[in-house]
Amino acid sequence: MSLVLCRCEDVTEADVLEAVRQGACSVDEVKKLTRAGMGLCQGSTCRRLVAAILQRELGAVAGAGACRPPARPLDLATLARGHREGVAER
Repeated sequence: MSLVLCRCEDVTEADVLEAVRQGACSVDEVKKLTRAGMGLCQGSTCRRLVAAILQRELGAVAGAGACRPPARPLDLATLARGHREGVAER
């Protein structure tokens, strides 16, 4: 059984190691191959774990990758109001 690194996207350590075997050498490349870091938390938990695995496997320091928070935070009231009206406000 492999350790789950990304709970949001259910990506395991074995998935990350397979991505490295396929040629991924950065956090962003692993993200593209496995979806690690693309869930609700946007990699707040798994990004550092993936970087540590890359460093261990490749022997080079891997940056933590790009962190892309939502473009604009919304409160729940705004979200609910847009849903009731059938059109999300922009």
